[in-house]
Amino acid sequence: MLELDKDNFEAEVTQSDRPTVLDFWGPQCGPCLALMPDVEKLAEGYDGKIKFCKVNVAGNRRLCISLKVISVPTFLFYKGGECVQRLVGDDVSIESIKENADTML
Repeated sequence: MLELDKDNFEAEVTQSDRPTVLDFWGPQCGPCLALMPDVEKLAEGYDGKIKFCKVNVAGNRRLCISLKVISVPTFLFYKGGECVQRLVGDDVSIESIKENADTML
């Protein structure tokens, strides 16, 4: 999974020719850290089809504000440079991430 920040967000997400899943996580977020190994495994299954990226909210506050990410875990799904779906809090599960990723193929 590619680490994103304000410097590479545009090139890797909005200008990407592939659908992109963004995982917003925080180092103090238990659910985020528990989910991360499963998300990384899921990302391997979509290699070459969907790009999976992660954003550490602790170091990317302005990017999070600009994308209206106010809590973690949050997942944003981008296709054609536009956010097409958002999962937040209790809606986030490995099943819901896979389901939303599948709709972008």
